[in-house]
Amino acid sequence: MKKIILRTLAALLLVLIVLVINTIWFKPFFIRAFYERVFAQIAFDSPELLSRLRLVEGVGIQGHNRKLDDASEAETTRQLARLRDDLTTLHRYDTTGMRGQDRLNYRVLDWYMTNAADGAAFRYDNYPVSQMFGVQNEFPGFMANVHQVHNRRDADYYNERLAAVKVKFAQVLEGLKVREQHGVVPPTFVIDKVLAEMSGLVAQPPAQSILYTSFAEKLKKADGLDAAAQTELLAETQRQITGSVYPAYRQLIAYFAALRPRSTTDAGVWKFPDGKAYYAYCLRSNTTTNLSAAQIHAIGLSEVARITAEMRAILQAQKVPGADSVGPTLARLGEEPRFLYPDTDAGRAQILADYQTILTEVDGGLSGAFRTRPKAKLDVRRVPVFKEKTSAGAYYEPGALDGSRPGTFYANLYDVKATPKFGMRTLAYHEGIPGHHFQIGVAQELKGLPTFRTLVPFTAYVEGWALYAERLAAELGFEKDPYDRLGGLRAELFRATRLVVDTGLHDQRWTREQAIRYMRQTTGMAVSDVEAEVERYIVMPGQACAYKMGMLKILELRERAKQQLGPKFDLRDFHDVVLKNGALPLEILEQVVNDYIAAKKVA
Repeated sequence: MKKIILRTLAALLLVLIVLVINTIWFKPFFIRAFYERVFAQIAFDSPELLSRLRLVEGVGIQGHNRKLDDASEAETTRQLARLRDDLTTLHRYDTTGMRGQDRLNYRVLDWYMTNAADGAAFRYDNYPVSQMFGVQNEFPGFMANVHQVHNRRDADYYNERLAAVKVKFAQVLEGLKVREQHGVVPPTFVIDKVLAEMSGLVAQPPAQSILYTSFAEKLKKADGLDAAAQTELLAETQRQITGSVYPAYRQLIAYFAALRPRSTTDAGVWKFPDGKAYYAYCLRSNTTTNLSAAQIHAIGLSEVARITAEMRAILQAQKVPGADSVGPTLARLGEEPRFLYPDTDAGRAQILADYQTILTEVDGGLSGAFRTRPKAKLDVRRVPVFKEKTSAGAYYEPGALDGSRPGTFYANLYDVKATPKFGMRTLAYHEGIPGHHFQIGVAQELKGLPTFRTLVPFTAYVEGWALYAERLAAELGFEKDPYDRLGGLRAELFRATRLVVDTGLHDQRWTREQAIRYMRQTTGMAVSDVEAEVERYIVMPGQACAYKMGMLKILELRERAKQQLGPKFDLRDFHDVVLKNGALPLEILEQVVNDYIAAKKVA
């Protein structure tokens, strides 16, 4: 009997070994194992992503928290080669019998990987360091907001990451030089803003740096660290900031200072050697449609005209002088004291408190529209001061998958005039509830799907949902005040204007100043916001088009479901269909909704 048991265990062990070897080095027997392998490869290639997700700490895997991502050209080449190999492997699976989620899993990954592989042709057509993103502003935020310090080991890892900055920044610099040789040089204004940002950072005494102060706060809450241990760790932090971090920044500063004479004021990617093809790829990637730049520009102009007419009607009904000139009138309203907060610390604190009140109200009134809601909590915070001057007006940062960090709605309070009271509701709905926090939170909590389905980003879906959420909240009665509704329409007008401006910059060769002038006149937004937005489009071509195109598709699909289902239509069902499949390319989302309509008809 003992021999039989031992042989059985040996056989099971052999089967397990074969499965592990097969999954890691060959085409896995089961496609779900392949999906998880693909995700695991991407995750373990990025120590920073693993730290954000906090998926493996619970099983004792911690070593990634001492490392930074490998940003070298060699690593990028390796990852692209593996991507092509994985895509080939995916296409070797038989899809004949796939149904439901199995079929959707395949289609989503195929779309994502095929698009990424197509993007290899434009590997150097981007700006890895800009006023919007890059190691120079992402690294301090990552260390302050993501790297957790619970004990001595975590604290030592923090300092090890500071020491690793030299290598990572050198790798980024290597890539910047390749792009320069390729003919891709940022516009002069981008270089100037990056230089100002980095110079300001290294001008701070190390003990005043966010890398030092945020770490000091974490140490106070960590386990088993007495005053002597904290002093020792902070002394090492100061040494690393002085000897590793600041020299790495100065190396980038020197490069951009030398590059500046080679730059021009040309804003669009049309100036790249393969700019036209690259922009078409950007639009395809971000909108997940095949619409051309000219088509998207025309849609934008049409939407601008429609929304402006609706806003004009509200202004006329409220007897606001100058109602015929919507943009300038909104600009004037945005400067009236009744709509503004004091430009003080107390005023900024009140903005954050009022955002929280708005979110609490809407969160309590959505039962008629949603069955599915995220479990994750939502915080409202100010954009960190060191980066607020060049950041967008607001953004959402997802919570950790293990629940250790809530989702966060960051509001930019650099210029209080950019936060008129009549625009706050819509922004809270977009970034928080029922916008990004709802959609991303639900996606992260989906069960029974491959991990990639809960995390893969499709901008048109994600941002389209958030813009749709703005409209939905208004439809559900949360914008009763006509000025709040005006603020909601201005937000929609802003996204419609993006279609015009983004394609204007990158396809029609608009200048930065031309784009700023059009957006300011059309929307009446604060000058500081308009400049930050236009400069964002310049360094993120096509991304700004995703919002409105995604919203239009979701509204189109909802109307289709209403028309075809009649009394069988239930808004909660529709939202379940849209949300409970995670982020999807719009063309796949359309098929999912069509399948739902067909099934509901015969139910």
